[in-house]
Amino acid sequence: MSATTITIHNTGNPKSSAAGERAWLTNPSNARQASFHIAVDEKEAVECLPLTENAWHSGDGSGPRSGNRTSIGVEICESGDYAKTLDNAVALVAQMLKERGWGVDRLRRHYDWSGKICPRLMYDGGKWTGWAEFKALVDSKLNAGDDDLHVDKASVVINGVAAKDGVIIDGAVYVPLREVAEKLGAVIAWDNVSKTAKVDTKGGVM
Repeated sequence: MSATTITIHNTGNPKSSAAGERAWLTNPSNARQASFHIAVDEKEAVECLPLTENAWHSGDGSGPRSGNRTSIGVEICESGDYAKTLDNAVALVAQMLKERGWGVDRLRRHYDWSGKICPRLMYDGGKWTGWAEFKALVDSKLNAGDDDLHVDKASVVINGVAAKDGVIIDGAVYVPLREVAEKLGAVIAWDNVSKTAKVDTKGGVM
């Protein structure tokens, strides 16, 4: 998928966390054909699918211009401290827009694709005041300046060759696995069923 928008949802589950929503996707008792890219709660954001992979979250089928085919789905959890969860969602979405050079005109509601009342906690009896407030907060964060959206980066050199920058989180440097593997002359494969990344070198599997 080459995304053109970001779609906002509420989970519709007042008891589940971001980790819980992620776990539900692979729960054997879950027979629904539905998925999403990111779930965010009061503590964290969990990426559940690569942002370049289609997710079935918009309820509008599989057409080439459907939300399912063109939009990144972000689920805002309803459990815990919802005000803090909204703060985290605003920061996350603003960062995603900034990274792509987009503005809030790229934001969509689930409602925009299929007419479902979602994100339901922004509905306000059809006035959608919560949605307007959310977009305004994202826009404010987006235009607050680089310091407010700052992510520390680290230069990465592999065998003397510059690679893509990594990001520093809690003192550790994170680099895309494919970037490291390919710079080391290895082959990387992704098993979407088991959600397993395999890196093969000349001497075997890392």
